[in-house]
Amino acid sequence: MSERIAFIGGGNMASAIIGGLVKQGTSSQDIDVIEPFDAARDKLQSNFGIQAQAQAGAFLSRASLVVWAVKPQTFRQATLVVAPHTANALHLSVAAGIRSHSMAGWLATERIVRAMPNTPALIGKGITGLFARAGVSREDQAQVSRVLSGTGESIWLDTEEKLDVVTALSGSGPAYVFYFMEAMTTAGVEMGLSREQAHQLAVSTFAGASELARTSTESPQLLRQRVTSKGGTTYAAISSMENNDMRAQFIEALYAARERAKELGDEFGLA
Repeated sequence: MSERIAFIGGGNMASAIIGGLVKQGTSSQDIDVIEPFDAARDKLQSNFGIQAQAQAGAFLSRASLVVWAVKPQTFRQATLVVAPHTANALHLSVAAGIRSHSMAGWLATERIVRAMPNTPALIGKGITGLFARAGVSREDQAQVSRVLSGTGESIWLDTEEKLDVVTALSGSGPAYVFYFMEAMTTAGVEMGLSREQAHQLAVSTFAGASELARTSTESPQLLRQRVTSKGGTTYAAISSMENNDMRAQFIEALYAARERAKELGDEFGLA
C-alpha cells in the first residue's frame, strides 16, 4: 500500500488499525498520527516506530486518507485545526455517535465513511459496520476496506441509521460477553471452583461456542436446542433465565444502547 494515512488520535482503536496496516506491509513512514498525550505518543514510537505529533500541521496535506479516532466530545474541536489541511482526503471516522452530515459540515467534504468497530479489533478479530456518504467512490470504499482488513471483518450498510444498531449489537457487544463471563466466573467460585478454574471454563466456553456458531450451518437457536434436553441441567438453567424474562431484558438493554448512540449524535453533532 502506497497511500499515506493520517490518524487523528492515537489511542487503542487507532493502534489496532495501525497494527493491522503494519502487518500488511505498510511502512510506518507512510503513517502520520496526531496525538496530544505524551504516553500515547511514546507507545506509538515503541510499538510501530511512528513519530507522532502533538498538533496538526501542513504535513497532513500529504494524506490520502484521514482516520478520525477521537472521542465524540472532542471531534468538532479537532476539525478546526485539521480541516484546513485535508480538503482533498478521504475521511474515515471510528468515533461513536457523530453523524456523517456533522462531519461533512465541519470538514467541508462529502468523502466521508463512518465506521463502528469493536474492541476485538485489537487482536484482529473485530467486526466493523460501515456507511459511506454519496461522495464516496467505489475506489474509496475499497481503500477503507483494505485499511480495516487487518482488524477483522467488516460489513457495509445502506443507511446510516443502521450504524446505531451496529453500535448496540457489536460495538458494545464485547462488554455483554465480558459481563456474562463475570457472572459465570462468580457462580463457579461460589460453587467451589478456584477463580482461575472458573475463569478458564467461562472464557473457553464462550470462545468454543462462538467458533461453533461461526462455522456451523445451523442457527444459534438450533445449536442451543441441541444441548437443552428436557429435564436436564441445561434445561434447568435456560428455564430459570426464561422465568426471569432474561431474553426480553437483554433485548431491552440493546435498545437502550441504540438510543444512547442516537443521543451522542444529537449531543455532539450538528442539528
